Amino acid sequence: MAQLLLVRHGQASFGASDYDKLSDLGVEQSRALGQFWARCDLPIDNMIAGSMRRHRETAEAVCEALPDAPPLQIDAGFNEYDFQDVMLRYRPDFAEGGVMRRLVAEKSNPKQAFQELFSRATARWMNGESDDEYEECWPVFRDRVVAALQRILDDDSKRLTAVFTSGGPIGTAIQWVLGLDNLQMQSLNWVIANSSVTAVLYRPGQVSLSYFNNFAHLQQTGDRSFISYR
Repeated sequence: MAQLLLVRHGQASFGASDYDKLSDLGVEQSRALGQFWARCDLPIDNMIAGSMRRHRETAEAVCEALPDAPPLQIDAGFNEYDFQDVMLRYRPDFAEGGVMRRLVAEKSNPKQAFQELFSRATARWMNGESDDEYEECWPVFRDRVVAALQRILDDDSKRLTAVFTSGGPIGTAIQWVLGLDNLQMQSLNWVIANSSVTAVLYRPGQVSLSYFNNFAHLQQTGDRSFISYR
């Protein structure tokens, strides 16, 4: 069977003017993954990234430790959904500069407060009642990701493919493989660590989950601050 490794990007620059750029920690997380794969002598023969900057930068940092890595291909089908659009459709007042930041900062646990807002916003996006309001509604996003997966799964000539993407596409992929409902998919999505790896095994007509959200390359550093989810 062939194997597909779905890699979530390293930590992005949350709260900065350019979120799509990896943070310093995100670069180190990605390098740690590349070093781990090098020690494992992983025979990767196909590498794909979404077209977002954080996807490409993660792949590039991983490849620093993999001198024989194949050329990186770009497939925008693995891009993340527009979380800003999802948030704005839920709370149009967030379009005013600083409103969301002030709202979250007022809470005793700002990270938890943001997560609760984000969860409610994505639940609205996925419930199908307001599809026409979004730049990319949930069914269109899901179908885009599944189509990108299918392009890989239909060709088992590549024995090991690594895809650098985001939490949304990874959660969607696992939902598709395991037949999960939207709530279960969301629950999975919230726990996917930066630079973690999820593996899918496949051959024509058959696909299965091998493992989910593995970040042993971060754990082995012994530094818990290396592990992040935002």
